[in-house]
Amino acid sequence: MSEVKLAAETRTEFGKGAARRIRRENKVPAVVYGHGSEPVHITLPGHDLLLALRTPNVLLSLDINGKNELAIPKAVQRDAIKGFLEHVDLLLVKRGEKVTVEVPVQTEGDLAPGAFVLEHVLNTLPVEAEATHIPESVTVSIEGLEAGASIHAKDVALPKGVTLAVDEDAVVLQVLAAQAEEPAGDEDAEGAAAEATEA
Repeated sequence: MSEVKLAAETRTEFGKGAARRIRRENKVPAVVYGHGSEPVHITLPGHDLLLALRTPNVLLSLDINGKNELAIPKAVQRDAIKGFLEHVDLLLVKRGEKVTVEVPVQTEGDLAPGAFVLEHVLNTLPVEAEATHIPESVTVSIEGLEAGASIHAKDVALPKGVTLAVDEDAVVLQVLAAQAEEPAGDEDAEGAAAEATEA
């Protein structure tokens, strides 16, 4: 996986007012922690960070006061309405270090013909991987699956060096028979007829 380099600035102002000022400058307040060190409060360039976070578990190479640090996002807070970044928590990592992360589950192929519904029990799969070799996603084939079929964590093919961080029997995907919906309006018609009879 590629590294994204970002220039970080340490900050000493905290609180909502300070955060608003930072965001007005198109920057994002963040905190970096890990490896037993004291948390470092920083600001990051908003647009560059937004682009970087489009990649799940992106590896960030941060220049903090002339010192280079590697980190991965652990918590991202966005504005519920406008979607802009409000705050980001970053976890320090080292090359060769194993970290536990959740990677998106993608599917390929088509279910068997019929009225079937694919349920994503787990949208992301917890795995353990080297910090510099975290997969962006895992892919599961659903080709030809029918109602009653399920994919367990142990069935998911993982890249070399990546291991499960969840019970291997955990259900990731399952195929259900589509529920037949009652035609809309029937109950209303019955209710109206009953009211007319009572009247």
